[in-house]
Amino acid sequence: MFGRVLGTTLVQVVRSIAYVLLPTSFIALLAWATAGSATGNTGDPLRAALWIWLGAHQVPFDLLLPPANLAGHLSYLPMGAIVFPILAIRAGLIRTLDRLDHDTSLMPLARGLFALQYSAAVMLLSYFSSTTTIKPLWYMAPIFILPLVLVTAATVGRRLTFGQAALYGSRVIALLLGISSIILGVSIFTHLHMVKTLTTVLEPGILGGLLLLLLNILYIPNAVVATLGYFSGAGFAVGTGTIVAPWSFNLNSIPAFPLLGALPTGESLVSLVGIAAVIFTGALLASWTMALSTRILVQSLLVAAVISTAIAFAGSGALITQSMSTLGVSIWKFPLSIAAELLLGAVLALYVPRLWKR
Repeated sequence: MFGRVLGTTLVQVVRSIAYVLLPTSFIALLAWATAGSATGNTGDPLRAALWIWLGAHQVPFDLLLPPANLAGHLSYLPMGAIVFPILAIRAGLIRTLDRLDHDTSLMPLARGLFALQYSAAVMLLSYFSSTTTIKPLWYMAPIFILPLVLVTAATVGRRLTFGQAALYGSRVIALLLGISSIILGVSIFTHLHMVKTLTTVLEPGILGGLLLLLLNILYIPNAVVATLGYFSGAGFAVGTGTIVAPWSFNLNSIPAFPLLGALPTGESLVSLVGIAAVIFTGALLASWTMALSTRILVQSLLVAAVISTAIAFAGSGALITQSMSTLGVSIWKFPLSIAAELLLGAVLALYVPRLWKR
């Protein structure tokens, strides 16, 4: 029985990898053929496709930047790209369940083996795709891949029950991110001239323009997290030693990336009203869980803090050069501000009505 599950999951792991890697290789080859190359080595775009695939899994890179071989690091990766591996992994797990004749008793073993094999494959591809100038951090792969596969696997077959606390904690963070996405959309349209200017500076061409558009779309979740960080008061960085927040604005220059055209242009104390919105959301969380128990409320707040820490980690990092070694929200300031404001809202919702009655 173990051998059957092992063989089935191994085949589906290979298929899940191929479903994302093969289209990526085609796009890389097309871009390489359009742009031209001095060497004519088709191994270059194929290796680049592999790096793109690894980046979609949030695997960071160490770099040596020419011509002086300066050390660089790339960990600020598009959060939106992770959708493609998730869909491929989920499809592979569904086919695994089909091959096992929908025997749900074998799914826990299949989930574990699939996660281990997929993580091992990512590690091996990271290790063997390294060059002297670009080195994927293969030993970091399990930190990102194992949780990704296990959480995705929980949605296949007999779904795991995470409890009411996880439901309400994730719902409140989803609500905040949804509001932030609306604000980001409004900001992009109000700064459309700056977005167009940054696009014109790049002069990407037709194919390059399409790829640039796709890259901007994939980076939208990062921008949504930064927007939430801005309106929660924690702010975010666009380069080393910078801060973009309602109460402080220190920004010298920005990369020529169209999505950054939506950045604010200075301090805006009016935007601190966003803190009140987060506090109100905490009060809303208390109203959802008040009929259950205080324990559910506390657990929901802890879940929200854990989720905000995870998205802070995913929505921050370094972008190649030393001057851009800090981008996105702070890994500790962002979850701390979100957790504190949600807690304040919950406390106010619990005790203000009692004080009012007294």
